[in-house]
Amino acid sequence: MVTGPGGYPTDLAWSIPRSQLGPNLVPMPFMLPRSLSPSKVSSFTDCPLAFRLAIIDRLPEPPSPHAVKGTLVHSALEGLFWSHPRGERTPAAAAAELDTAWRALRTDPEFGALALSSEEAESFRADAEMLVANYFILEDPNSVRAVGVELGLEVDVGDVRLRGIIDRLDITEDGELVVIDYKSGRAPSVRYEHARMAGVHIYALLCERVLGRAPVEVRLLHLRDPVAIVAVPTEQSIRGQRQRTTAVWRAIERACAREDFRPRPGPLCRFCNFQPLCPVYGGEPPAAAAS
Repeated sequence: MVTGPGGYPTDLAWSIPRSQLGPNLVPMPFMLPRSLSPSKVSSFTDCPLAFRLAIIDRLPEPPSPHAVKGTLVHSALEGLFWSHPRGERTPAAAAAELDTAWRALRTDPEFGALALSSEEAESFRADAEMLVANYFILEDPNSVRAVGVELGLEVDVGDVRLRGIIDRLDITEDGELVVIDYKSGRAPSVRYEHARMAGVHIYALLCERVLGRAPVEVRLLHLRDPVAIVAVPTEQSIRGQRQRTTAVWRAIERACAREDFRPRPGPLCRFCNFQPLCPVYGGEPPAAAAS
């Protein structure tokens, strides 16, 4: 495999005919992704085949109403902190920000692809209003000292570029960092809570590597329930996350080299858009581009 800076594959091997490739210069059947994020790590661990189809093959998927609604709610809460100083972050101000985000969303192609009727659009909007209102049950935004909103962080961890976007980064009166992550869906059950906390530790790892110190807390604000789940990163948990990130990247490398992205049947299958291409459901995934 020909690699460029940082160990990433380049297109050089793809441009050479197989008949001219020596024994030590063989292109990977699948190109490695350029980076990992919390969502990509979760996607691969949930189902390697779905990860391949979505991230590597980049097969189109229809927009998800839940994801589009999450974008709407995130935009409203982002505006609440960007446009309103402490003391003015009221439910009325949040409702006004939701109005602004809603007008912008109505012209977004992803929202249009949902093809909602007038009644469905009204229900969609009403549900978003409920989620934004629930936010005020979980915390008082006027007590928050936000130092970053939709903050993008990235760093090299071994051979992989790790990236993440933090919904909100706060600083306490003692100068400590707190990561806030908004969730528009329900909180996971106890059975799945541990698996869903992987992203929490990735945020902590990013803060430690990029900002020079780890957050004292990572708070997941599940707006639908509403409930807050608080994790306290430790030196041990961050070290473990660094090792897990490297292990996931190595597993992705092996899967790309061996053309071995196996499906992992489970409860998430009922929400998967790739069932027609999944062997579990009698389908067949497309061949690798380099095969």
